[in-house]
Amino acid sequence: MARWLPSLLSRRGFLGAGLAATAGAAVTARETLGQQPMPAGHGGHGGSPGPGTPTRAAPNHAVSHGAMITVGDVDNARNGFDPTAMLTDWYTGAVLTLPDGRRLRSFELTAEEKEIEIAPGVMFPAWTFNGRVPGPALRATEGDRLRIVFRNYGSHPHSMHFHGIHAARMDGVPGAGVIQPGEEFVYEFDAKPFGCHLYHCHATPLARHMHKGMYGMFVVDPDPNRHPEFVDVARSRLLGTPENAEWQELAMVMNAFDTNFDGENEFYACNTVAHCFAKQPIKIVRHRPVRIYLMNVTEFDPINSFHLHGNFFNYFDTGTSLTPTLKTVDLITQCQAQRGILEFSYADQNHEPGLYMFHAHQSEFTELGWMGMFDVVEALS
Repeated sequence: MARWLPSLLSRRGFLGAGLAATAGAAVTARETLGQQPMPAGHGGHGGSPGPGTPTRAAPNHAVSHGAMITVGDVDNARNGFDPTAMLTDWYTGAVLTLPDGRRLRSFELTAEEKEIEIAPGVMFPAWTFNGRVPGPALRATEGDRLRIVFRNYGSHPHSMHFHGIHAARMDGVPGAGVIQPGEEFVYEFDAKPFGCHLYHCHATPLARHMHKGMYGMFVVDPDPNRHPEFVDVARSRLLGTPENAEWQELAMVMNAFDTNFDGENEFYACNTVAHCFAKQPIKIVRHRPVRIYLMNVTEFDPINSFHLHGNFFNYFDTGTSLTPTLKTVDLITQCQAQRGILEFSYADQNHEPGLYMFHAHQSEFTELGWMGMFDVVEALS
């Protein structure tokens, strides 16, 4: 036993053992890290209509992927956040006009320690921004003056580092430094460049603060007046315009969790909860274009990836261009902190309504939680 026990308790060995367990094995949900078949009757459609609306995947789709899926549901109410709601939950802050006519956009963010459920029955001691992982998806317009009031309600020093252009004294390290428990700091800078960015804690050890959940998306929409040669494209990205309203926009953060703190992840996800979009597919209207703001914050693995079934997309690396950096691809890879924008639609005559899979193309990541479905429909019912 001494020879094989260490291997069994490794990430792959332990999860493999869970997959091979018989139906009569007496294990609790928290102990069962492996995936098992979806129970009969775990299907049907429901939920209110709209992009990101949850529906239930048919059991045959779970079985067709080898039954590699978590069993049961995560308590989103207890978590205080819902992965599906996160897809379209943009935090645009409080807006007022400065004396010089510029727009000031203010946000309030707090560091909080909180136990969250990342898979059915599996709890994780997270460090959060505003009580959720990932933190709020901040959204502003190019040229806005941003003011972020950060309060540290945790028991460790924290900071905020924004991927953007700003002065050293507004950086989470070393300029502004770390914020001690019970203290606050105000970050202030202009929103530029436009694109899909992120913010995260930069306190050391950095790997621990990142892995525990201290990160979030930070999107800066282009100002169409600054890009006359691409004004239509810029307007389509600017939240609140009629052109933008035609798009089905989704914020998707690829992340993972090391539940036994051995430096290897046991669960992978998009928006934190393993297999959430496999069980609750994302509803997409076939004739309307889709735009995904995609970001990778997976710790302990060098890269993550996104693969789309039955379709191809254009990719804008970092989102800082109004023309694609990659055209007509069905898979992209991202290093940690890399991000970009994906644009596609299901309007092709070959696209019938139905469930279309998306997932990481590292098969291990897929089987351990990073897999979902788009439920493509002709119209919202």
